[in-house]
Amino acid sequence: MSVSPGPLLYEGKAKRVYASVLDDTALVEFKNDATAFNALKREQLDDKGRLNCQISARLFELLERAGIPTHYQGLAGDTWMAVQRLEVIPLEVVLRNVATGSLCQQTPIKAGTALEPALLDLYYKDDGLGDPLLTESRLELLQLVSRERRQEMETLARRVNAVLGPFFRDLGLQLVDFKLELGCNRSGDLLVADEISPDTCRLWDLGTLDPQDRILDKDRFRQDLGGLIEAYGEVYKRVQGCCPNPRNYR
Repeated sequence: MSVSPGPLLYEGKAKRVYASVLDDTALVEFKNDATAFNALKREQLDDKGRLNCQISARLFELLERAGIPTHYQGLAGDTWMAVQRLEVIPLEVVLRNVATGSLCQQTPIKAGTALEPALLDLYYKDDGLGDPLLTESRLELLQLVSRERRQEMETLARRVNAVLGPFFRDLGLQLVDFKLELGCNRSGDLLVADEISPDTCRLWDLGTLDPQDRILDKDRFRQDLGGLIEAYGEVYKRVQGCCPNPRNYR
């Protein structure tokens, strides 16, 4: 590891965040925990943390090359990443290109329906409340972000989708939907935070017709399909094959 972590700042379901010697830099450790349903289902899977860290680093650098701002600064080890310290906005931004999952459970939209333009949903980030879906009126009532910041968040999320969708398609993968977390640095700039990996993206293999075999994301764990590490490894192999090795944090 290129730099030593300081005190633990936060531990989530899949990562630990530590202080560093620099006030504006944090160190993120990717854990091997696999969780679903707000951690009601949990398991330890060897190599999961490394795969997610390495995939995320390459995708953050892909976004960076496209001019999209992220908190990523570089790798600090196989399972460690250096990032800008942010004030994370307590909203999960979900962009859906294809109808599946909760959208089909809560609406009459048929699974597999293409969504054009992509549907953007905002969820209040609170495990105790079950991360509820927010309407525009509830978002305004809670005053979590201004209208201007809310529009900036949507614009940024759609820019990410415009980069990742074609990128994955060229790898033979369909970006079904994905979750973003966003935050602001000390200058007030809005940045993509957290991670971008099969934990946060639904990815289907375009070369596989079987609706279960094509899944290369955390739905394999949610649905007890097995083979999660193999699926993540396949995503990593494809991403690694067309992205340069990520930089190391110094």
